[in-house]
Amino acid sequence: MTSRPPAPDPLPIPVADNHCHLDVRRDDAPVVPLEQVVAEAAAVGVDRIVQIGCDIRSARWTVSVLDDHPALLGGVAIHPNEAPAHEAAGELDEVIDEIAVLARHPRVRVVGETGLDYFRTGPEGVAAQHHSFRRHIALAKELGLALQIHDRDAHEDILAILAEEGAPERTVLHCFSGDMEMARECVRRGYYLSFAGTVTFKNAKGLRDALSVTPLEHLLVETDAPYLTPAPHRGRANAPYLVPLTVRAMAATLNTSVPQLCEALSANSERVYGPWA
Repeated sequence: MTSRPPAPDPLPIPVADNHCHLDVRRDDAPVVPLEQVVAEAAAVGVDRIVQIGCDIRSARWTVSVLDDHPALLGGVAIHPNEAPAHEAAGELDEVIDEIAVLARHPRVRVVGETGLDYFRTGPEGVAAQHHSFRRHIALAKELGLALQIHDRDAHEDILAILAEEGAPERTVLHCFSGDMEMARECVRRGYYLSFAGTVTFKNAKGLRDALSVTPLEHLLVETDAPYLTPAPHRGRANAPYLVPLTVRAMAATLNTSVPQLCEALSANSERVYGPWA
């Protein structure tokens, strides 16, 4: 079992981890109690966390822990890679209906992650993903919640469907993976771009270029834990306490100070999700 990366230096101003999966554990990672995950993050200046449940089991778990952990807000959805199997079983609309019930919990502030994934799902699953995405967009608007989007190899269709359906007032491209042109278009539309540990990878110049043209008022930061661990710990299990590594890499790319970026990230998180307290 792989040891956990050491804690980075604390941030000068606390920020929120905009997207993680605290119910998921990689096989090579030790079990860490939820209370410890939250405490370790707070110790380095990550005092707020958005826990995302993107299948029915995970969404139920997410709602079950929110009331006992003031540092957590929640998001619930059916992940695009889950949609084709539910459609094949004739239950896609039924499971989205359950998501709609879970999303009414007062500490659920996100519908997501939803969207499109053409990397893991082939052409036979596209129709189900589109249907699911459109239903989640409608749900976010109905409940007045933020929308978090998963976009993998589907940039054009993501933007097209958002334009057709009308994006919610607060729309977030989780783990942004587009280029400079897409970043500019998302900013023009008023979307938020959330950057993960991928922005620290040596081969991610295009992603850093996209970050460089994104105004501070449109930025969020995330782990997508336990995945996408930032350098220099790429390949090991991720957790919210590693957010400072990504924040400092973002500040360097933006040629701005870490405190200024932290202030913007914190304010943007509260603007998108509302107060944690």
